[in-house]
Amino acid sequence: MTSLVEHPRRLHVVDPITGESRADYDIADEAAVAAAVQRARDAAGWWAGLPARQRRRHLLAYKSSIASRIDELAELIRSETGKSVAGAQLEVMLAVEHLDWAARHAHRVLKRRSVSSGMLAFNQASSVTYVPYGVVGVIGPWNYPVYTPMGAVSHALAAGNAVVFKPSEFTPGVGVWLAQRWDELLPGRPVLQVVTGDGTTGAALCRAAVDKLAFTGSAATARAVMAACAERLTPVVIEGGGKDALIVTADADLDAAAQAAAFGGLGNAGQTCAGVERVYVEQAVYEPFLAKLADLVRPVRPGAEPDAPYGPMTTPVQPGIVLSHITDAIDRGARPVVGDASSVRPPFVEPVLLTGVPEDSAAVTDETFGPLLVVNAVPDAEEALRRTNATAYGLSGSIFTRSRRRGLALAGRLRAGAVSVNSVLGYAGVPSLPFGGVGDSGFGRVHGADGLREFSRPMSVTWQRFRAPIDLMTLQPAASAMRVSLAMFRWRHGRSTSPDRRDA
Repeated sequence: MTSLVEHPRRLHVVDPITGESRADYDIADEAAVAAAVQRARDAAGWWAGLPARQRRRHLLAYKSSIASRIDELAELIRSETGKSVAGAQLEVMLAVEHLDWAARHAHRVLKRRSVSSGMLAFNQASSVTYVPYGVVGVIGPWNYPVYTPMGAVSHALAAGNAVVFKPSEFTPGVGVWLAQRWDELLPGRPVLQVVTGDGTTGAALCRAAVDKLAFTGSAATARAVMAACAERLTPVVIEGGGKDALIVTADADLDAAAQAAAFGGLGNAGQTCAGVERVYVEQAVYEPFLAKLADLVRPVRPGAEPDAPYGPMTTPVQPGIVLSHITDAIDRGARPVVGDASSVRPPFVEPVLLTGVPEDSAAVTDETFGPLLVVNAVPDAEEALRRTNATAYGLSGSIFTRSRRRGLALAGRLRAGAVSVNSVLGYAGVPSLPFGGVGDSGFGRVHGADGLREFSRPMSVTWQRFRAPIDLMTLQPAASAMRVSLAMFRWRHGRSTSPDRRDA
């Protein structure tokens, strides 16, 4: 089982599958973190001062360095998380796609653009541009140690910031590897640095006077991060997990829905923030859907093999959390369809499929982060929608229906940051789409144009083209100027007008 043993100022990381020692890493203290942030601040000026095309060239070279060594990075991910080789490779491919998009589109998204000045300032030309914050801190998770933090890292770099990245204490080697690839391309330019350590290192980064901080982890830890950042009014981007649901309507393709539920619920051993943990099925198709899903899930077995469907729980506490959710649900009347409490055999957890689970049980309300699927019948899609939204989380969701109009209508009413219709995690591979949640799932966005703007601050600029014939920007405007201005104001804003047909 994965474990971390703290030596004096060291992390000892072991393989989650074999238990063999992997490596020791420094636990960066406040002084070490502060030094890294200062180096980043010095480098940030150089990086932001480069022409956009040069930053793009460096980022694309970084992308190529990662992509050309995908097998090496995937094996490192596997050794620290236990996930399958295919799962690790997919993670790297997705991260590289987003890095490529950010590098190629940053200038277009963030360049200066003109805006209308309006009536009162018609003599002014106006524009908005986006400028980098300076130094961005990133605290990453262990479940997707490349894809998830690189969403913030790549867009922060593309926006012109320097980055100090603190990887999870369970996956420090992945973070170090990413920083090494950068240093090989631009030695002596610490635009991307990694500080390894535990929670104390993350806390130090929050208080190290970074200009913005991006965090991915539990909602509980996110609150602590926000409290620490509030001491300096450091703005934050938070992704705090999810309890995502899949809705199956009566007209859905049940085979496709069952395949998606199995992938979304069991992929990466269920350790996916935006995976499927709840499934709500309209009563008319509940029994056939449940049978199809059970047939898919029943033969699946986790394993230590590189090509296993999924691997172990990455952290030592996770099997206990999954077990508590299973036993609580069954004790309160849930029916096991596949697996039960005996399916938890640390570090592995075999697939568990429960139905008739009370809506106030932990398996429905709390993030399980394991291969446990809850499938409950509902009378109609309206009830499915109500139950889906009845959670503190709001990261993403999925809807299966043959009607495009119905699917989009339901998606628009889902309390979530992203929705896939007739797929799960469909948005994850679309670099132009922003990603983030609401409620306990956090706020702010990574990926796409919104992700680039998230790591830059808008700056408004005006320049006077000519002197205004009617000048109100003076301590004592002329009475005639006020009379004319008020008359124009009343004519423009005070008269009753017919609604524009486009407003209907």
